[in-house]
Amino acid sequence: MEKKWCMIATWEMAKEGVEKGSSILQDRGNCCDAVETGVKTVEDCPEYTSVGYGGLPNEECEVEMDAAFMDGKNLSIGAVAGIKDFKNPVSIARKLSENRFNIFLVGAGAEAYAHKNGFERKNMLTEESKKIWEKRKKEMSEKNLSPYDGHDTICMIALDKCGDMAAATSTSGLFMKKRGRVGDSPLSGSGFYVDNEIGGAAATGLGEDIMKGCLSYDTVQRMKRGISPMEAAQSSVRDFSEKLKKIRGYSGAMSLIAVNNRGEWGIGTNVEFTFVVGNSEKVRVYRAVPMENKVVIERLKDSL
Repeated sequence: MEKKWCMIATWEMAKEGVEKGSSILQDRGNCCDAVETGVKTVEDCPEYTSVGYGGLPNEECEVEMDAAFMDGKNLSIGAVAGIKDFKNPVSIARKLSENRFNIFLVGAGAEAYAHKNGFERKNMLTEESKKIWEKRKKEMSEKNLSPYDGHDTICMIALDKCGDMAAATSTSGLFMKKRGRVGDSPLSGSGFYVDNEIGGAAATGLGEDIMKGCLSYDTVQRMKRGISPMEAAQSSVRDFSEKLKKIRGYSGAMSLIAVNNRGEWGIGTNVEFTFVVGNSEKVRVYRAVPMENKVVIERLKDSL
């Protein structure tokens, strides 16, 4: 029996990617193809300065990218971190997920693997991103501003008509980060997790805090106990934010998307956050705003 399909992604910049992924799912395509296609669409657009081509560079003015891919049918995972000068790191991550061993590669090792397997080399630093880096460098010197800004990971989760699920993430990471810094995005259980038997979740925000709580895995396990994706994601973010504030005095930005294997979706966040949902009705863009102990969600845009 044909099942309900659904796709959800972080940030309004994912809209075109979700439209392309949704077309694949609507035509009975595979969830793995849908999330890879969707993430690649965002990676290829230089206007989105936290992902792929045109991503904001590290302190050495290098674009180091992290990406991951997970197949919920067999729990296969592939990931890369700190990879430079290769187009579409999400596709490299998906290729790695086919392996039994060596599924998470970093830096020069990831680049050697990408070259050996025929992935396209490309200078991912644009002139616009370089100008932003130069401006921030000057501001840091003259105004003593913090270097860190811009960490909006693109995350996508899809459920296809066969009941299979997949998730993918991609980011250029924290703007002006230390060379070699890796956030939560390519880390299984922190930046993403998906299981056909339950559902999936993925995170965006400050990776250094998200990885302390393994929020994606935590959200999936809450759904396993029968909690709705909305309550699972919101309670996971709320509980862990409160814990960090209690033991450390502060909590960084954290936002989660989630969808279960019945196509029901949810989000949790402790900051204002946009996200995109595609299903049999249409592709819709939403804004989520945390208010006291709840998150208020409003619809922004629709597309056919």
